[in-house]
Amino acid sequence: MKIKIGTRASQLALWQAHYIQSQLEAAGAETEIVAMETRGDKVLDVALSKIGSKGVFTEELEEKLLNEEIHIAVHSAKDLQSDLGPAFEIIAFTEREAPDDVLISDRPVDLSQPLVIGTSSVRRVAFFKRYYPHIQLVNMRGNLQTRLRKMREGQCDALALAYAGVNRMNYNGLIVHRFPLQEFIPPVGQGTIAVEISVSLDEDTKNFVKSACNNEITEKCLLAERAFLKEMNGGCSIPVFGYARYTEEGIVFQGGITSLDGQNRILVEQTGTEPAGLGRQAAFQVLENGGREIMEEIKSGRGE
Repeated sequence: MKIKIGTRASQLALWQAHYIQSQLEAAGAETEIVAMETRGDKVLDVALSKIGSKGVFTEELEEKLLNEEIHIAVHSAKDLQSDLGPAFEIIAFTEREAPDDVLISDRPVDLSQPLVIGTSSVRRVAFFKRYYPHIQLVNMRGNLQTRLRKMREGQCDALALAYAGVNRMNYNGLIVHRFPLQEFIPPVGQGTIAVEISVSLDEDTKNFVKSACNNEITEKCLLAERAFLKEMNGGCSIPVFGYARYTEEGIVFQGGITSLDGQNRILVEQTGTEPAGLGRQAAFQVLENGGREIMEEIKSGRGE
């Protein structure tokens, strides 16, 4: 069996594709990696929230899935839109790395002092405004290496990033702060890799890939998170967050939404055993307790 693996062309995306490749080859498959740039990779001078919130990093890869140019597409799970539509499905989530956010810099930083921090995430911007209102934020797009170059050119003092990406690129030595999960609650999917297919993919290949790559505990957590995100119906312009962890009592899910200035945060925590139902129930609770008003305010532009 030969499996063509589609991926973005950045170093981090290729690391993820090679990781999936190693899982497939260990299970006995031949593989080929097909790398490409997506719209999100090409448009770097505009904030993600301004160039479209759905499919920014996935559309071109999905076209190749439909055209059968590739068998699977490998993504950071946090980059996948909540509703893939009827033509696609996710069949595997890898074991999750630590999901927290970190700050990286070439020098020690003191978060109690004025700083300039680069980030492209509206969620992180909102949390910085909530917990560190004295810090100046600048929009920082591009792959990790591009952002590091911009930081070293003096555009910011430090970068706010996901630990998983920093770790995969071996930049752990630059970590100067790890944000507590109770403050900087992660976005849905942070820390895990997702494998997407066209629903027309043959069952033998589908089952092979799932068996080789899927982590069942991560899958249960991500099904809850993604059900939450789908019910919230947000996007890159909405600071929605959600994180599930697996315990002996079941899946513990924390999720919510914050206003763009970080001052109004709706947060719920629920435990359950049925992932999708848990995520939907949490979303309903968030929306009914002020989340809907926050979302409408942001979408109307009044939350700017």
